[in-house]
Amino acid sequence: MTVLARSELEASPLADLHAIAGQVGLEGFRRLRKEDLIAAILDATGSATDGEDGEEAQTRAAGGQRPRRRRAPRSRRARAGEASDEVEPEAEATPASSPEGEEETEARGAARIAAGVVEVLGNGSAFLRVDPPEPSDEDVYISAAQVRRCELVSGDRVTGPVRTPRRSERYPSLVRIDTINGASADTVSDGARYDELACDWPQERIALGSSDPTLEAIEWLTPLGRGSRVVIVGARHAGKTETLRRMLEAVQGQEQLEVSLVLVGARPEEIAQWREGALAPVAALTFAASADSQGQAVERALDTAKRVASRGANALVAIDSLDGLHPHAAQKALAAARNLRDGGSLTVLATASEPLGGETTVIALDATLTSTGRQPILDLVSSGTLRPELLVGEEGAAAITRARAAAVEAAA
Repeated sequence: MTVLARSELEASPLADLHAIAGQVGLEGFRRLRKEDLIAAILDATGSATDGEDGEEAQTRAAGGQRPRRRRAPRSRRARAGEASDEVEPEAEATPASSPEGEEETEARGAARIAAGVVEVLGNGSAFLRVDPPEPSDEDVYISAAQVRRCELVSGDRVTGPVRTPRRSERYPSLVRIDTINGASADTVSDGARYDELACDWPQERIALGSSDPTLEAIEWLTPLGRGSRVVIVGARHAGKTETLRRMLEAVQGQEQLEVSLVLVGARPEEIAQWREGALAPVAALTFAASADSQGQAVERALDTAKRVASRGANALVAIDSLDGLHPHAAQKALAAARNLRDGGSLTVLATASEPLGGETTVIALDATLTSTGRQPILDLVSSGTLRPELLVGEEGAAAITRARAAAVEAAA
């Protein structure tokens, strides 16, 4: 269960609190006042107080152990059971939960503005890397609640005021998020839904630049662009996974293209091989996983990529393969690809036994050519790209038409 801080809940609008209450299963939460609602959420999630939340969450995020606290020695009167007149320094301070305490704490701890790149961790929290990509002691902790509220993804550039570490916290913490990728955080969070954004046909070609004969044939005869819906199809042992691997090697590292990989319904040996490569999968499930589990893994990866695209960047999600998903889930995954008119793009590059419908590019492989070691293994007759002239120009599209006609004649 994600740790929630009281101060963050108090700063959240009532609509967000209602959403959290619904997620944790609170009943009758709409009838509660805000203070009672916050208390009920903290009780339901078992979250710590603000004083403990930061250090415990940071320790979990950093993968370490929480430092032991030394217990202060009691006075002789206290040990003898008498009432002590001594007051601990913290008890004398203005309570952090009061408005005066919060303002004083923020003014004292948020003396500087941090800027850096977000790295979201597996537990939902994140770090603001001030000198990316390497971690440093100057990095700033971002709570899971802030990540959810602002829908942060790895790679976002964020600024905001910072408070100094409390007690045994190792890192400073972000008080709030002011800007995301140069825009106001409020503007980004209140943006239109991804599926409602206008889109165009892919117009910016994704170059492969490989000397591999099959990849050369794919690049020139079945071009793909940013925002394309691409499916590599073929019979068993046609080389779909290997072709996908080589395509990812070709595009990985391209500027302004964030590449991620999801393995669903894969062989355990393939998962191990992918994990040893340069592009580790963000999720990996074997063919023993249920169709529902596979669909959820794909959907999570696509949700992250959608946020990247809606903020003006370019994402590519590779899926190997769509065969184990429910038909509707597979079509939904493919339909997520868009070339946003006023944003970035999301390209989906997947493998499947056969086309699903709705693709902008189909790359069909010939199992006979693969089994006999001949190259390229592209089945040009069954392959194709919609509106290729937008990617390769009119002359390039005409050349593709002539090549397809020659392939059909040779097959006759």
